Amino acid sequence: MAYILLYVDDIILAASSTTLRQTIISKLGTEFAMKDLGPISYFLGISVTRHSGGLFLSQKKYAEEIIERAGMSSSKPSPTPVDTKAKLSNSSGNPYHDPTEYRTKKTLCRLELAKDSLGNGKLKFF
Repeated sequence: MAYILLYVDDIILAASSTTLRQTIISKLGTEFAMKDLGPISYFLGISVTRHSGGLFLSQKKYAEEIIERAGMSSSKPSPTPVDTKAKLSNSSGNPYHDPTEYRTKKTLCRLELAKDSLGNGKLKFF
């Protein structure tokens, strides 16, 4: 059994045996220019660490990069209440002149949603 995960020009190949993995790599190599980078360690913002029980996946580095881009590296974690009754419309507020600022804020909101399930209000990296 083998799994191939493809994103643009990156491939992750997981196979049930070394022989199967090598066969797939050689067949793909006849059609595409490829380079085997060895065991996975980082892919699409996810750090991968092997241990005896399997793999540990973490987005800590990715989360730290987002916080750094937002200029919030020295900020302390704090509870963030969410207004559940906010009403938005296309005629209220001011539009963003720089969409990258919006994307950074949106990404920070996603990080906020990744808070731990204990509800203590501290941002946890996963």
